Amino acid sequence: MNLLIVSLVIFALAAVFGLVILLRILKGDATPKPAVFVHGLLAAVGLGHLIYYVVNNIEKPPTTSLVILLVAALGGFFLFFMDMAKKPLPKSVALIHAGAAVVGVVMLVLFIIGI
Repeated sequence: MNLLIVSLVIFALAAVFGLVILLRILKGDATPKPAVFVHGLLAAVGLGHLIYYVVNNIEKPPTTSLVILLVAALGGFFLFFMDMAKKPLPKSVALIHAGAAVVGVVMLVLFIIGI
């Protein structure tokens, strides 16, 4: 369970950077590249911790949160590669990415507290 708490803290840190990025996208401004890289790195590390937990706790894994966060990660990859190609970032995809990540983290919190 401690690994899930670590994952949750890492996701929370990633969310702070993600919010900075999302606000820039919604304003139509360029994304701050340091925030983009830190956000992606933190999210990947948090996801890695969660995957490790799921693989090693087969009896009762937080599968729902993992699947939702994997979907959010796919959206994040899409946004990252569009950003690196200097193409306009679709606001709808950014909002869906953020929403999926929030839902995935909420599902993880509910799993941790036993609901």
